[in-house]
Amino acid sequence: MPYETVTFDVDDGIAVLTLNRPDAFNALNMQMGKELLEIANRCDEDPGVRCLILTGSGDKAFCAGGDLAMMQKSGDEVAVLIKELTTYLHAALSRLSRMDAPVIGAINGVAAGAGISLAAFVDLAIAAESARFMSAYSAAGLTPDGSSTYFLPRMIGLRRYMELALLNRSLSAQEALDWGIVNRVVPDADLQGEVQALARQLADGPTRAFGGIKRLVHNTFSDTFESQMELETRLIADMARGADGREGIDAFVAKRPAKFTGA
Repeated sequence: MPYETVTFDVDDGIAVLTLNRPDAFNALNMQMGKELLEIANRCDEDPGVRCLILTGSGDKAFCAGGDLAMMQKSGDEVAVLIKELTTYLHAALSRLSRMDAPVIGAINGVAAGAGISLAAFVDLAIAAESARFMSAYSAAGLTPDGSSTYFLPRMIGLRRYMELALLNRSLSAQEALDWGIVNRVVPDADLQGEVQALARQLADGPTRAFGGIKRLVHNTFSDTFESQMELETRLIADMARGADGREGIDAFVAKRPAKFTGA
């Protein structure tokens, strides 16, 4: 179905979600928030989606954050607007983060404000050399949203996160790699090819096991030692009885490549 602020396509297990407001540096407005949530729900329910790529349109920005012009126009209703917008955004990110299919961020330009949040919540991130990363919120007298205060401190540590959030330090793609925000930096011209190759590898993999890994990683920040191991036990047993688990074990013993179906 057509969308106003994003494009979305699924082909052979790989879904591509592109933020599509290039004239506004792919800034997040209310319509984009609604569309992101609708697509997140679709991806979570569609077994045909075995990997999702998230990127931005154009060659300037991945996402420049929330649409401040929209916020300014709302006047005294700005707090109501922000509460509605973050309801859509946060629900979308929660759904995508917890679905089985891995999410890859293809960071094709500036990732600022909610853009750095989007870059941080994904499971794997590849950045173009021209990409830049900044918190940007405090420059507008605002505080972060979009999960950046959850994921980024865990990735880079409290001191570095406070440097980003309080001082609005801008990171190059290479610095973001050094800090652990992205997995890889590639030449701009190679970004889409590298991301597609990674997406193909993941889409051909054991999707339910990937979802179990994501659950385990999310839980590890709040669980006790014993309860985390119990969850490990239950999940690996669940995977072993499933089709992909049986196929993976059989393929290993037979010394042949496994053919996973995501089941």
